[in-house]
Amino acid sequence: MVYVKLESDWTDGNGVSHSAGESVDVDAATLATLQAEGIVSEQSHGPGGEGKGPDKWAGPGSSGA
Repeated sequence: MVYVKLESDWTDGNGVSHSAGESVDVDAATLATLQAEGIVSEQSHGPGGEGKGPDKWAGPGSSGA
């Protein structure tokens, strides 16, 4: 699973609506679909993510402050 920040509104496979700016946990297949549709950027966030900038994960397990 990958933790990503949505660039636009998205309704998941269970019918749950998520707003732009919200962070969600998705599997690799869903991530690929969201990237292809422009709903998330190429940059992932969360534990193990390679996010950069102000949204970089700074929670448990992060390597930075």
